[in-house]
Amino acid sequence: MMRKILPGIVFILSAQMATAEPVTVAALGDSLTQGYGLPQADGFVPQLERWLRDNGADVVLVNAGVSGDTSVGGAARLDWTLTPEVDALIVTLGGNDLLRGIDPSVTRTSLEKILSGAEDAGVEVLLIGMPAPANFGADYKAAFEANYSELAEAYGVLFVPNFLSALTDGGTDPSAARAFLQEDGIHPSAEGVARIVDTIGPVALELVEKAGGD
Repeated sequence: MMRKILPGIVFILSAQMATAEPVTVAALGDSLTQGYGLPQADGFVPQLERWLRDNGADVVLVNAGVSGDTSVGGAARLDWTLTPEVDALIVTLGGNDLLRGIDPSVTRTSLEKILSGAEDAGVEVLLIGMPAPANFGADYKAAFEANYSELAEAYGVLFVPNFLSALTDGGTDPSAARAFLQEDGIHPSAEGVARIVDTIGPVALELVEKAGGD
């Protein structure tokens, strides 16, 4: 009897593995996510997808980055970004809020709308923060950056404090980023993206594992 049962178990397990679908992750962001100025394969989303697969993840990343988008724009796009197949969400928004000097409270409201919507949809989230420049003043900088850490804690989501930390020696030397930026001085080069992915990759892998129920 046991000899008959074992092949059946093996068949069932094999069938389950064959039909298992990859975890789908949508990356909601601006030009940093979209891959502005780079060949498609060198952008953040393709490089991160390769990193995750090289590290054993069965994953598909969807590029939901729109150049020039603010956190308000990202929040407005959430409903059609969270299509039924999306299991997890990476949120990288706020860079254009800074460029436009948008009040940190506006950014906070938009980020909270995104996190709340993802929570309602049962979607795991990785929130990635953006560093505010000192020229806006200490109060603005503190309020803007606190948005990310405070909301990540409030919603219990995975969190990376600074998208650009890999380019700035952990945030201690902003001038160090120049070697890893494109000519516009804003967007990372392909090498810069690779450094960013190496830093964010382990947390993104944790996101995939959570979304996959591992």
